[in-house]
Amino acid sequence: MSTYGKTITTTQLQNLLEHVFTSNNQLQAEGLRSTPILIWGKHGLGKTQSVMDFAKNKNWKIAYCAPAQFEEMGDLHGMPSVLDPDINVQGDEITVYSPPAWIPTEEGPGLLILDDINRADDRMLRGVMQLLQNFELLSWKLPAKWQIIATANPDDGNYSVTTMDDAMLTRMLHVTLEFDVKSWLKWALETGVDKRGVDFVSTYPESITGQRTTPRSLVQFFDQIKSINDLKGNIEIVEILAHSALDDVTVGTFLGFVNDDLTILLPPEEILNCSDWDDVSKQIEQVAVGKNGEQRLDRISTLCMRMYFHLISAHYKHEGAHNENLINFLLHPSIPNDLKMSFYLDLSKEGSETVKAMLKDKRLARLLLGSM
Repeated sequence: MSTYGKTITTTQLQNLLEHVFTSNNQLQAEGLRSTPILIWGKHGLGKTQSVMDFAKNKNWKIAYCAPAQFEEMGDLHGMPSVLDPDINVQGDEITVYSPPAWIPTEEGPGLLILDDINRADDRMLRGVMQLLQNFELLSWKLPAKWQIIATANPDDGNYSVTTMDDAMLTRMLHVTLEFDVKSWLKWALETGVDKRGVDFVSTYPESITGQRTTPRSLVQFFDQIKSINDLKGNIEIVEILAHSALDDVTVGTFLGFVNDDLTILLPPEEILNCSDWDDVSKQIEQVAVGKNGEQRLDRISTLCMRMYFHLISAHYKHEGAHNENLINFLLHPSIPNDLKMSFYLDLSKEGSETVKAMLKDKRLARLLLGSM
C-alpha cells in the first residue's frame, strides 16, 4: 500500500486538523498521549502550505524540520558535551546535549512540521520514532501544547522515499490529500494569485495533470506573469515561462486561453457594482458566443465560478446594488438553467447570511422551480 487513510480535500484537511489538535490538547492536559498526523500525497499539492496556513490562521507557532537534511544523529538529538558538576570530584562527569536550534522552546499552541518525512534515510526514521510516540527524545522534549504533523510522498516507486514499517506507521493518524479545484480556487483568490491564472484553472481544471503541472508549479508560473499586463502582446515570453514550469499540454491550453481573450472576462466586481445593467448584459451575451457563433459554455461557467468565489470570500463587502445585479446575473438567458441551479445551491450552502438573503427573490424562485 503506497498511501494510507481516507482521501480528502484541502477543506476537509482543515476540518480534520481542527478536530484532532483540539482532542490532542485535551489529552495532553489530562497527561495522556497525543497522536501525530501524517499527510500523504503527490508532489505539488500544497500539503505543507495547507498546514502552515492552518497554523497562521490560528496564530500558532511553527517549527519546521526536513529530516532528509539530517546526516547524523546529532542533527536530531543535538551535539553532546561533557558537564562536570564539581571539578574536585573525579568520575561525576556526565554527557549532556545541546538541542538543535529548530526545536521550539516556548509553550504552544504550535505545530512541529516534519516535512517529507519518508525522504529521510532509514536510520533517521528510526531516530524519530520516539519523538512520534512520546513527543520527546532522550535529549529534549516538545513544550506543552505543541502538535506534530508530517508529510510524505507515496511509496509507489515513483518517488525517492524510504519505506516506513508498521511500528512507525501505527504511531500516527493518516490521510491522503488530493487536488480539489474548488478548495484550490478559494485559497488562490484569498492569497492573491493572479486572477487570470485563477480563471484559467476554473475554466480548465483538467489541465492539472499532477506531473509537471501541479498546483505548486502553476502558482510559480502565475507569479512570474503577474507583472505582465498584456499577456497576448507578450506571448513569446509568456510561452517561454509556461514551458519552464508546466507540461506541454498545459502550455498549449494556456496559450489558447490567452489568444481566445478569456483573460479579459468581466470581473465579478464589475457585474455586481454596475449602474447600467443593459451594458453589462450585452457584454455577457458577447462572452457567451464564440467567433463563429458557437455557444461558449466554458466562458459562462467561468463567469459563474468567479462570481461564486467572490461572494463566498471573506473579503466580500456587500453594497446596495449587489442584490439586484446578482439576480439579474442569475436570470441572464445566456446562463443555462442547470448551471443556474448549481450556482444557486452552492451559494445557498457556502454563502454568508448576507449572500443567502440576496438570493431571496420571487423571480429567481419562479425560474428555479420551473427548471426542476
